[in-house]
Amino acid sequence: MIEYIRGELAELSPATAVIDCNGVGYAANISLNTYSAIQGKKTCKLYVYEAIREDAYVLYGFANKEERAIFLLLISVSGIGGNTARMILSALSPAELVNVIGTENANLLKTVKGIGLKTAQRIIVDLKDKITTVGVPDGGASSGTTLLPTANTEVHDEAVSALTMLGFAPAPSQKVVAAILKEESSAPVEKVIKLALKRL
Repeated sequence: MIEYIRGELAELSPATAVIDCNGVGYAANISLNTYSAIQGKKTCKLYVYEAIREDAYVLYGFANKEERAIFLLLISVSGIGGNTARMILSALSPAELVNVIGTENANLLKTVKGIGLKTAQRIIVDLKDKITTVGVPDGGASSGTTLLPTANTEVHDEAVSALTMLGFAPAPSQKVVAAILKEESSAPVEKVIKLALKRL
């Protein structure tokens, strides 16, 4: 079993990374979170999950162990395959996903392409107790976003709700609002919405 691949980043797209290890190029499917984490680097280390099927041998690569742990939990849910799990991890960061499942936010989860309400509810039911055991960092380089302090949650939810009513998709709205609140934690909801409108 391959635990990780470390080497020169030979090719990179938002969906795949090719790591050159001593002249052998390993192609790994990646999420947008991992893409953001390794973009611009000459060398990188990806933690690996091997999907071995009758018709294919596929590698999935992750910038950190936490994202891989969440990926493994997602594919343990009936009806969720590797590509769907990668899609979920591209729409939401590991920290956001832990938050979404922990707060049973099925409506946000079903905004991910390919996830209906029933599947979103199944993910929440199956993973609600398991996901808390995954040590997702709430800050630092390995995590793109942080879980919000409770004081910000109300402003965050109001801003996302307003942006959704204005016609923006909930997942990107959540990301932008979380980023703004990370920069300006005491910003009132009106300011957050105005700043978000410029970024969306």
